[in-house]
Amino acid sequence: MVFATTEMDSSQPESTFDLSTYLVEQKKAIEIALDSALPVIYPEKIYEAMRYSLLAGGKRLRPILCLAGCEIVGGTTQMAMPTACALEMIHTMSLIHDDLPAMDNDDYRRGKLTNHKVYGEDIAILAGDGLLTYAFEFIATQTQNVPPHQVLQTIAHLARASGAAGLVGGQVVDLESEGLKDVSLETLNYIHAHKTGALLEACVVCGAILAGASEADLQRLSRFAQNIGLAFQIIDDILDITATAEELGKTAGKDVQAGKVTYPSLWGIEESKRQAKQLVADAQAQLAVFGNKAQPLLAIADYITSRSY
Repeated sequence: MVFATTEMDSSQPESTFDLSTYLVEQKKAIEIALDSALPVIYPEKIYEAMRYSLLAGGKRLRPILCLAGCEIVGGTTQMAMPTACALEMIHTMSLIHDDLPAMDNDDYRRGKLTNHKVYGEDIAILAGDGLLTYAFEFIATQTQNVPPHQVLQTIAHLARASGAAGLVGGQVVDLESEGLKDVSLETLNYIHAHKTGALLEACVVCGAILAGASEADLQRLSRFAQNIGLAFQIIDDILDITATAEELGKTAGKDVQAGKVTYPSLWGIEESKRQAKQLVADAQAQLAVFGNKAQPLLAIADYITSRSY
């Protein structure tokens, strides 16, 4: 499978960088790659269910972060696109499973009926499982022009971020905390650093690993991504209160209904916004050494705190 390569001109002054154009172009390339990555074969139902959620739209922020993480250390879109697609597959798996009655019990996602509402709970579970496992197959078989040890390092990093040490572990603590009135800030930070932040961190770091980043640069990018991951979740918590279902593409107010402790419930909305902005500022400081190559990640960090859905 061949992926188109896009290059950014890092010699341009910062003022010329247009995030909107960058996001549109990268999202278009990702949508094309995702569509071709998962053809429908026998048994058709499972592939149709996997494609239903994978191709349902969304911001594609995670794969875009992966491509930007590769670019910032001199890599190309072609090197990172299979991993970018894999990250979206894993993220989609988490959404399918999160929406199940046993978890958050939601009927809508990205403005469409959730997977289990269309295909049933049994097929939805299997569709998530299929996406999770195919993600690693896709990295292993489709990555081109990257040394094998860097591909292996990428797979290992992503597997840890997706499992009990990351996303799955965060979801478990989240479920255990529902309805409790005395959830601490430490526990809330653990939930979201793992449930949301681990995969976001993997997006940026895996992109950089594929491009052969130094250990020092990987540490900087990891700290950047951890901070924007928490900022992203804080804004998500705020939007769950302030945005409509139409704006979110899913049911609004679910956290309150489920009795979940959120950042606004601990801090209030204004303090939550301030905390998110501080996290983004701290994240952006990590990128100073990269110069103009950091433009996409710097702009995406700002976008995280200004988004309305």
